[in-house]
Amino acid sequence: MSEHPAQSRPPAHHSEHPEHPEHAEHPGHPDEHAGHAHHPAMERHCDVAVIGGSAAGLAAALQLSRQRRGVVVVDDGTPRNAPAAHMHGYLGHEGAAPGELTAAGREEVRAYGGEVLAGRVVGVHRHDDGRFRLDLTGGHTLVARRVLAATGLADELPAIDGVAEQWGRGVIHCPFCHGFEVRDRGLVQIVTHPLGLHPTPLFRHLTDRLTVVLHDPAGIEEGALEALATSGVTVERGEVGRVLTGADGEVAGVELADGRVLDADAVVVGSRFRARAGVLAGVGLAATAHPSGAGDVLAVDPRGETAVPGVYAAGNVTDPSLQVLPSAAQGSQVGAMIAFDLAEQDLRAAARPSGEAADWDHRYARAGRAWSGNPNGTFVQEAAGLAPGRALDVGAGEGADALWLAGRGWKVTATDISGNALARVRAEAERRGLTVELLRGDANDPAPFGTGTFDLVSLQYGSFKRTPDRRGVRNLLAAVAPGGTLLVVHHDLAPLREPVDVAAETRMYDPRAFVGIDEFAAALAADPDGWDIETHETRPRPPGAASTHHVDDVVLRARRRAV
Repeated sequence: MSEHPAQSRPPAHHSEHPEHPEHAEHPGHPDEHAGHAHHPAMERHCDVAVIGGSAAGLAAALQLSRQRRGVVVVDDGTPRNAPAAHMHGYLGHEGAAPGELTAAGREEVRAYGGEVLAGRVVGVHRHDDGRFRLDLTGGHTLVARRVLAATGLADELPAIDGVAEQWGRGVIHCPFCHGFEVRDRGLVQIVTHPLGLHPTPLFRHLTDRLTVVLHDPAGIEEGALEALATSGVTVERGEVGRVLTGADGEVAGVELADGRVLDADAVVVGSRFRARAGVLAGVGLAATAHPSGAGDVLAVDPRGETAVPGVYAAGNVTDPSLQVLPSAAQGSQVGAMIAFDLAEQDLRAAARPSGEAADWDHRYARAGRAWSGNPNGTFVQEAAGLAPGRALDVGAGEGADALWLAGRGWKVTATDISGNALARVRAEAERRGLTVELLRGDANDPAPFGTGTFDLVSLQYGSFKRTPDRRGVRNLLAAVAPGGTLLVVHHDLAPLREPVDVAAETRMYDPRAFVGIDEFAAALAADPDGWDIETHETRPRPPGAASTHHVDDVVLRARRRAV
């Protein structure tokens, strides 16, 4: 059975979904296979937890991940602009689908090791030590030094038949988001609250076929209505019954309560808005009324910090007027402010803490063994025929593979990002009377394995965060001596691509934030004069490595050519 966690995380793969535990007995990993009903709760730690993965949240996460902070974004896939087919006014992305920007942003965040989890935050609470606990669906928790709420707003639409069904398509509200697309067309604007006339001058400029209907005239100044009428805008007084659609499913008109029908190519309706801030009630935060009277927002200071120190907010949740571009800009700025906040705290403490190391140290601080204590079956199968020499076990965990090698005459160096994990390797090596050299560090560190090289470099079901320069991959390859062997084994997650129901479960790892086996294969293929790839295949686990989650391993074994 399996021994190894990842060097800085459990297995990461080029799969739509996060990795799963190698074996059912592994504590701390959720069983996310579609056929399983039970999902063991787990707790992870990071520097910054970002609630919401649209423009503001991802922009902040990009800033923070580039500052080498452990960042986890939790996103439930419900952005405010989900109904819109296109996004306008975003320089460089004009006309793009909102999902295209989100997808690109996620990959940019992941390129620097930031994680984007599919899931939902259901509550936030503050620990006595100043950290925050985020409760997630599935019973999981995320502990963070700082929290950024980028949850956006919820639009409250008037109770008029057809408005909700056409919202974001034939029923629009923003002249900047959709105005050009309805220029010179017949527009009917339904006014339902005092702020309703705010965008009317802009729509009047875009078309000379504008009719304003006072569905609820309370608070509307007569002078404003007279100015509209004088300028050529038709003003109707009376309630609206419904928005009509034609045989093609597009908006065709507006039916008034008295039965009259106003032809329309599009309908303008202003919504009320509510800050999606309920998850912050546990830290004492609530939305406050917006000056317009049309809704509420989450109040922040100029740095983006709320009234609760350590909790920040960015995007529409703080300002309903922000389009996608300024939301991203604000998220980027607030992300930078959080980075300053953390750096100043670390400076005062004379420390340079790693969010990754803290996460794994927490895991190995628990009582009892984390893994089975047995070496990985595929590893044994591949390494059994190699002549003993110098070996490097990357992401050693509790050291079962390293100890197996040491017991067979190898001179072994075991490395892991967790000092607690290495303490367990040391204790077990002493108990068995074996010698294993221990190195604490991450594969992305400068010279993480010293200056020497090894006859065998092994990475079993392990991974480390991505960087654009692929430093970690280069470090592992450089550690292999001429004539030596690189052995990388990962899980095959191809059968586990089912989407997660975020209302019931949160995926607790994002494999796309970690280096996968394909990056190693690509690096080897790019240097055909330096490496011989002996094996790169997916195959069943050997006997004794049974798993309820993964029945296949992806195995990459290569030999560096002798000089």
